[in-house]
Amino acid sequence: MPMTESPSPSSHPGSAPERAIPGPAGLPVLGSMLDLRRDSLGTFLNARRAHGDVVRLEAGPPGLRSVFHAVFAPEGVQQILASQATNFRKDHPLYEEVRQAFGNGLLTSQDTDYLRQRRLVQPLFTKRRVDSYAAAVTTEADTLVDHWRTADAHTVDLIPEMNRLALRTVARILFGLDAGAAEDAFHRCAPVINAYVVRRAYVPVKVPRNWPTPGNRRARAATDELNALCDRIIADRRAAGSTAGGAADEGDDLLSLLAAAGNDEDGSLDATEVREQVLIFLLAGHETTATSLAFTLHLLARHPEEQARVREEIDRVLGDRIPTAADLDRLPYLTQALKESMRLYPAAPVVSRRAVEATEIGGFRIPSGADVVVAPWVTHRNPDLWEDPERFDPQRFAPEREAERHRYAWFPFGGGPRACIGQHFSMLESVLALAMVLRAYELDAVDQEVPVAAGITLQATGPARVRLRPRDGAGE
Repeated sequence: MPMTESPSPSSHPGSAPERAIPGPAGLPVLGSMLDLRRDSLGTFLNARRAHGDVVRLEAGPPGLRSVFHAVFAPEGVQQILASQATNFRKDHPLYEEVRQAFGNGLLTSQDTDYLRQRRLVQPLFTKRRVDSYAAAVTTEADTLVDHWRTADAHTVDLIPEMNRLALRTVARILFGLDAGAAEDAFHRCAPVINAYVVRRAYVPVKVPRNWPTPGNRRARAATDELNALCDRIIADRRAAGSTAGGAADEGDDLLSLLAAAGNDEDGSLDATEVREQVLIFLLAGHETTATSLAFTLHLLARHPEEQARVREEIDRVLGDRIPTAADLDRLPYLTQALKESMRLYPAAPVVSRRAVEATEIGGFRIPSGADVVVAPWVTHRNPDLWEDPERFDPQRFAPEREAERHRYAWFPFGGGPRACIGQHFSMLESVLALAMVLRAYELDAVDQEVPVAAGITLQATGPARVRLRPRDGAGE
């Protein structure tokens, strides 16, 4: 049922009436539906500029209209993600579609399921454990650098290249020697599933998944292939442990650790739960990091003076040696450049929730049952928070300047109790991989702008090409 624009009567006699939440009028029949489909990120930016930090949007024809509220101020973001997080659940249609496609893993589970999974999986993402994955990161980055040396190509598109690097890295950490099989299947199947999930999440009327439409059949085949791949690898791991006369947790890969995870309170993960965690780690663990890598390199290619400053730090700190986890704190300016890239191109540009209780945010009442979004893409570009916000400036993230800002002026990893469990891994992987690439090559931008759109994660809709110039014999 569409929500009304007029304020509801106050439940307290004598109190002031509630303020109507402003928003774009849109088209008479479709509201803002066409604008959101054509350019959702631009629509959100324009809505904040025109209407402020709490905005009401309508999309779709009467009787099938979706109504949701967008919250852009960091104080409101903090309420939704952290201080009043229990009022905002992952019941939004997008999360339900992700749940149907990839299972009920950490990204989509809620309540006791989520708490149990988080307790079981958290030991796998401690700083000490994550730091042990550094060698896998540098091995794959070195393979990429070697490939560029021998590929006889002076220009590369960073989007597919960084997707391949990030997927091979997370697959190596998850599966050990099975990275190749995982890479082929995921590159083939994931785009089909991602497009299907986003399309279903935002259509007013959904065709049942079990109807034999071409789209349903393609998505089912892709989902079945990924599920079968993960089930086979899990079974192989357990069989290898049994054949060796030992436990299945003898491996150091993340899959073996997942299969062995358990405690007296929560038990352990069964085979289906392990597979669901693996699929979520593959999705979230590679697409988000690939976005950060590609756009950091492309921004540095467009800003040669910043690239030179980053490279001077890398050369001074590393020399000719392979970076390790300990170097994360020794490369502060590279880290600042990465954070600035994540400000301009957050891998999760829009985050959705559903209000379970009426909540006052920014002087407006968000009603119970309302769909709510927060948008790093918009908050990260608010000129009240970021001077000249479209400019690439790594010095924004100098420690003293970070300390002056609101905690939720920058939130590429979310926040509160549902903050990304893999954020330290993402930062470690990104800094080490960037250091390896930038030590070997100077990059010159071919494409000055890269068009993007919002899917499950931020999607580049055009190339991010750079010319490679080997440094110090890197091309020999």
